[in-house]
Amino acid sequence: MSNDGLTARYRAHEERHFQQIERELIEKLRKLAEENARRRTLSEETGVADPAILTELLALGYTRETLALLHLVPLVQVAWADGQVSDREQQLIEDIALARGITKDSSIGRQLQRWLAQRPPDADFDRTMHVISAILQARPDDERTKTTQDLLAFCTAVADASGGILGLRRVSPGEKQLLARIAAELEQNHRAATQSTVAALARRA
Repeated sequence: MSNDGLTARYRAHEERHFQQIERELIEKLRKLAEENARRRTLSEETGVADPAILTELLALGYTRETLALLHLVPLVQVAWADGQVSDREQQLIEDIALARGITKDSSIGRQLQRWLAQRPPDADFDRTMHVISAILQARPDDERTKTTQDLLAFCTAVADASGGILGLRRVSPGEKQLLARIAAELEQNHRAATQSTVAALARRA
């Protein structure tokens, strides 16, 4: 093969190489733009500007649509505290979800059903509580207080819902421990509400 032929083949190979690099760069820039757009959307929806929290939300898979599930995660975790979700617990969580506009046949409703059928990893719960705490910090005082009180009340109601025949069984040690953890996580947001929850748990001992 002549030198001209070798040169042409080399240049063609080099051109294909740089075209591949260019395509990969364009794809990386496209994905970065999409991630930044999702980050901005989550920031607008939650009121959180902290990049670390927004990155955590993205890593957990939350979108504008699935943010409605965020505050249901602690309820699901309480339901799983004893190793299985009872029918009463599931019904209560579904009722709370419906009150928030989440129907069972919607895409986010189906995600909730998957959580109720298969226990979410404890690590995801811990990360989600960290995110919820940060979001509450970004809320006005009155909204933060009400949301914290509602969340703790719903979690406690789910624990109560597993109370066996006629709901007479007391909250289990596992449920009490988890409720105390949730209260502690939210303590920085509304101390009075968490103190009330801890006092209620003490009465169930």
